[in-house]
Amino acid sequence: MSVRNGFVLLVALSALLFLAACGGSSNSVTKPTPPPSGNFTNANLNGTYVFSVSGTDFNGFPYAVVGTFTANGSGGNGKGGITGGTIDINDTEATPAPGLAINNGSYSVGVDGRGQMTIGTSPANPFNSNLIFDFVLSSGSHGLITEFDGNATGSGTIDLQTANTAPVGSYAFSFSGISGLTSTSAIPAAVVGAFTLDGSGSVTASAADFNNDAFAYPNQSLSGGVVTLGPSTTPSTTLPTPFGTLTFDVYAIDASHLKFIEMDTLGPLLSGDAFSQTSTSISGTLAFTLGGFYIGNAAAAGGFMVTDGTATIPSGTEDYNNGGAPSPSMPTPFSGSYTSTGSLIPGRSVLSLSGFFGGSSFAAYPSSGGLLMLEIDGVGIMVGAGYPQTSTTFASSEGYGLNLTGDNLTNGVEVDDIAEFTAASGGTLTSGVIDENVDPGGSSFGAPFFGLALTNGTYGAIDSTGRYGLSATAGNNNITTLNGGFGLTFYAVDGTTFPFIESDPGGQVATGVIVLQNPSAAASAAASHSRMFVAQPLVRSHLNRQKKN
Repeated sequence: MSVRNGFVLLVALSALLFLAACGGSSNSVTKPTPPPSGNFTNANLNGTYVFSVSGTDFNGFPYAVVGTFTANGSGGNGKGGITGGTIDINDTEATPAPGLAINNGSYSVGVDGRGQMTIGTSPANPFNSNLIFDFVLSSGSHGLITEFDGNATGSGTIDLQTANTAPVGSYAFSFSGISGLTSTSAIPAAVVGAFTLDGSGSVTASAADFNNDAFAYPNQSLSGGVVTLGPSTTPSTTLPTPFGTLTFDVYAIDASHLKFIEMDTLGPLLSGDAFSQTSTSISGTLAFTLGGFYIGNAAAAGGFMVTDGTATIPSGTEDYNNGGAPSPSMPTPFSGSYTSTGSLIPGRSVLSLSGFFGGSSFAAYPSSGGLLMLEIDGVGIMVGAGYPQTSTTFASSEGYGLNLTGDNLTNGVEVDDIAEFTAASGGTLTSGVIDENVDPGGSSFGAPFFGLALTNGTYGAIDSTGRYGLSATAGNNNITTLNGGFGLTFYAVDGTTFPFIESDPGGQVATGVIVLQNPSAAASAAASHSRMFVAQPLVRSHLNRQKKN
C-alpha cells in the first residue's frame, strides 16, 4: 500500500473508532456472535506453565501475580483440570502472599484459542475467593492472559515451563510498577539493567537504571545481590538499589527467561522479566513500543528505529498517543545515536534521540527478549522494548490472538482486553471475539464483558516498512466495551509477533501485542515464539474510590 493510501486508511480508522467510542457499556455477559472458529482444544494447554499478570485491584491499588499451574490437557472443549501449581500475589493494600498452593482448579479452551481458568489457593488468597483468568493461546507453549474477575484486572503472558534450571551467566531485565503510595495515587517506577550470576546465584557484576516518577537514577550498581529460584513462601532474591534492598520471588520459564515479582510490604511493587544476554551489541532495524507518562500525560509510542550497528541511528519513524490524542496519520521521523557505557557491566548503552516524542535519552540493554529501554532524561517515565525486525509480513487467512492493556482516561480506570480474530484476504476481520475487564468491583461498570463480537473490522499496511493499521467495533445487542472498540497501529517483527499502540481518538492510551496462532504446534519450548518481552504500560492508579465490602 502506498504512503498516501496508508494515510487515508488511518484517517478512516480514526473516524470509525471515534464513532464507536461514543457507545455505552453494560455489565451483561453475552455469548460470542458470530461463532468463533479454529482448531484449539484443551489438549493445547497441557503441562506446567509460568504465568504473570500486573494491573490494579478492585480499589485501584497496584497488583501483581506470578505463578505456575499444571494443566492436564483433558476434556476437549469442555472442562479440564488444573492439577497443581503455586502463585505469589502482591496487592499493595494487603500483606504480600508468596508461595500459595493452587487447588480446586479447572479450565477450558475454546476452538478459537480463547479460554478461562479458575483457581483456588491454600492458604486462602487476600481476596478470599477463587481467581479467574481469561486467556488466548498462540500455541501449546505460549499465550496472553488477563485477570477476569471482580478482584482485580491486569495483563500478562503464559509460557510453557521447561526444566527448572538454575540461572547462570548474563541477563538483562525490565521491571515496572510503583515505588510507593500517596493518599490518592500510586507513584510509577521502572528499572532496566543487567547482571551476571555465578553458579551460586550471586551477582558478580551489574548495572541498572531507575526512573521514579520521572526522576532518573542512571547507571547504578546492584552489587551484593543474590538471585535464588522460587517459588518460595520465604522469597530470598535480594537486589540492593538506591531505595534500599528489594526482595523478589523468581520463577524460571527456562534457563534463558525468568519472571520476577517483588514481595516487599508497605507500598513498593515491581514485577517483570529477565532474559539471557547473549550479545551486547545493537544493530539492524528495531520495531519498538513504549508506554508510561511523558510530561505528565499518559502516553504510548511505537515505530521503527534503524541502527547502523556501530553508533548511529540514521533514521526512524514513530507513532504516538499523547493523553488520548493520537499523532498525525503520517509517522513522525527522528534520528539519533547510541553510546556504550559499560563501565559497570558490558551491554549498557544510552540512546540519544532527536525529534522523538517520548523522551530524548534512554538506557538500553540488549537481551534475547529484545532491546530493553527506559527513559532517563528526567522529563517522563517511558518504558518498553525494541525487537530486531526479520519480516514485514502480516498474513491474511490466519488466526491471531491479541492482548491490550492501558488506561481509559475518560473514566480514570485500567482496561485489559483479550481477543481473537481471523485476518481474511481483502483487509477484513472475520470471526472476531473480544473479552474485556475494566474497573473490577466498581459501581460504574461491574462485571467483565465476555464474548463481544468484533465487527466492521479492517486492517491494512500503512507503508512498506511493516507498519499496519487495524480497526474494529465491539459489541452484541447494544453492549460494548468501554471504548466501543479499538484502532491500533502495529509493527511487524518476525511474522508471528506484532507489538502495537492504540491510535484511535477515544481517550484511551494502551499498548499490547498481536500473536499469530498455530494450534498444531506441539507444546514444547522448541515450538514457542521467540522470547519476546511484552511491555506493560504504567497505569497511574486512582485510590480514591469506595472500598468494596
